[in-house]
Amino acid sequence: MEEVILKKCNSYDYKEVETAVFSGMEHCSALKTKEKKTGKALIKVNLLKKNEPEDAVTTHPAVVEAAVRYLQKLGWNVIIGDSPGGPFYKKRLEEIYKASGMAKVAEATGCELNYDINSVEVKNEKAEKLKSMKIIRVVTEVDLIVSIAKFKTHCMMSYTGGVKNLFGVIPGLTKAEYHFKMHTAENFADHLVDICEYVRPDFTMIDAIEGMEGNGPSSGTSRHVGLLLAAENPYALDTVGTYIMGMDPLTVPTVQSAKRRGLFSGELADIKIAGDDVKTIPIVPFKRPDSIKKSLISGLVPRKVEEFFIKSLRPKPIFHHEKCISCGDCLRGCPAKIIEMKNGKPVANLEKCISCFCCQELCPEKAIDIKVHWLHKLLFGNT
Repeated sequence: MEEVILKKCNSYDYKEVETAVFSGMEHCSALKTKEKKTGKALIKVNLLKKNEPEDAVTTHPAVVEAAVRYLQKLGWNVIIGDSPGGPFYKKRLEEIYKASGMAKVAEATGCELNYDINSVEVKNEKAEKLKSMKIIRVVTEVDLIVSIAKFKTHCMMSYTGGVKNLFGVIPGLTKAEYHFKMHTAENFADHLVDICEYVRPDFTMIDAIEGMEGNGPSSGTSRHVGLLLAAENPYALDTVGTYIMGMDPLTVPTVQSAKRRGLFSGELADIKIAGDDVKTIPIVPFKRPDSIKKSLISGLVPRKVEEFFIKSLRPKPIFHHEKCISCGDCLRGCPAKIIEMKNGKPVANLEKCISCFCCQELCPEKAIDIKVHWLHKLLFGNT
């Protein structure tokens, strides 16, 4: 039976956060016992793009600071790092570290911010799909990895938590290349599990004090949950996380993929809830992304017919030029390379759109929405 820790934490007041984080991290023996060959520990945060903590897009700095201080007490030299969406270069990292509050965490604790933009090719022989992959070099140079994700919905994957957070070890625009190769949610999930199995974080936490519902992971709205979630097994953690959001965990692609491989059952009955202040798993129903629908014709027509409708009617991005600042992030981050700038504004060839919604994820102005066909609305209902 896998253990998942739930800790109540109603605000980002540092003392309250530190108490919850320290208590949660006490449940992970590897933090204390793992051999220190280099003495370095990586805290892999979620820094999707340049957002302030109040936006509920990135891991909150108070949670990260508490985790840094806990690891430092154990003698670890801590590095905070991520490869955000879009181009991966030092100036952009500086801007994102500053906006997200990570620069202040480094200043307050003396920990290191990762500015190494080099990547390495690694072999992943046990993988199902991703036998070889490019990852940021810092991942290969540390003894310990603690992943701290953000509790959010996701327009492609339904949910982004412990497993999805590790897509951030793929450098910069290489993410776009991978997205193009794996443009169905099920295929993407298999690749994400391959990445997770290679990285194998020693401990995973999810900042669910303030989450994001609706069109996550960046264009949704903040939703108070008041929890910190943690576990050694990221698949068990995401099973609980999706349940808290009001989802059936086994409808979430990453949980499905993990179950199929025998990494975890996806069943709450196989999870022990730990933590001295939460005895049962709460449900805080989140509004789903507009792109995530449940087929009302499933089982009524042949699967190939259903798949035809899903593919033909799948949601597409719509660009609001009046909000656009012409930054070009959507163009650079588009895996299918279907966006071009005309008169300083993005225009997409939607016939070739793969509905990955990377453009919406990366837009700093929430100038991209999801367009849902009227027949799609008729045939598919919200889950």
